[in-house]
Amino acid sequence: MSAASIGGGALVLLLLLVMARVPIALAMILAGSGGIIWLSGPAPLLGQFKTLLWGVFSNYDLSVVPLFLLMGHLAGRTGLSRDLFAGAHALAGRLRGGVAIAAIGACAGFGAVCGSSLATASTMGKVALPELRRLDYAPSLATGTLAAGGTLGILIPPSVVLILYAVIVEANIVTMFMAALVPGILAVLGFALVIRLEVWRNPASGPRGAVMGRAETLRNLRGLV
Repeated sequence: MSAASIGGGALVLLLLLVMARVPIALAMILAGSGGIIWLSGPAPLLGQFKTLLWGVFSNYDLSVVPLFLLMGHLAGRTGLSRDLFAGAHALAGRLRGGVAIAAIGACAGFGAVCGSSLATASTMGKVALPELRRLDYAPSLATGTLAAGGTLGILIPPSVVLILYAVIVEANIVTMFMAALVPGILAVLGFALVIRLEVWRNPASGPRGAVMGRAETLRNLRGLV
C-alpha cells in the first residue's frame, strides 16, 4: 500500500474517531500512530514519541502556555472577571447598550490576563449574560456580544495563540504582541460601535442600565485598578 493511501486511511480514521466523540487530541494520536506503525513499524513510533515529548516539554517559549491558563483560572476563581465587568459597567452602563459595551471591555481585560478565547467567552458569559438578560437585552445582541468579545482573548496580547504561532513560524514573540496590540484595540472599538449602531436602529434591543450613585461608581471602578 502506498504512503498516500495510508495517509488517506489515517484521515478517514481520524474523522470516524471525531464523529464518535473521541477527544480530538486522542483521535489525532491514534490516527497518526496507526499510520506510522503501518509504514515503518512500532520502533520508529516509540522513538518519535520520546523525542517529540521531550522537545515540547523542554521548549522554553511554550512553557508560558500553562502559566497563562493557570493565571486565567485564578482570575476567574478570585472574582477578577466580576470586578472587570462591574468597573466597565460603572463607566458605560448608563448609555443605551452600555452594559453590552461594558461586557466587551471586560472581555478585553480578561483576555489580556488569560490569553484564551474559550476561557474569556465562558467566564464572561457566566458573569455578564445574567445581567444582560435581567435588563431585557435582545437575546441576539446579548449572546452575539459575548461571542464576539470572546474572540478578543486571542487578539489582545499577551495571547496563547500568538505565542504558539510565533514559535511555529520562528518569529519574535514580543514583535507579535506589538503587532496585535493596535488591531486588538480597533476590534474593541469596532464592537462597541456596532453595538451603538444596533441600539440606535432598534432601541428596545439594548436598554440603559441603572444609574449608579457616586459611591457605588467609585467602588466598582476600583475593580479596574
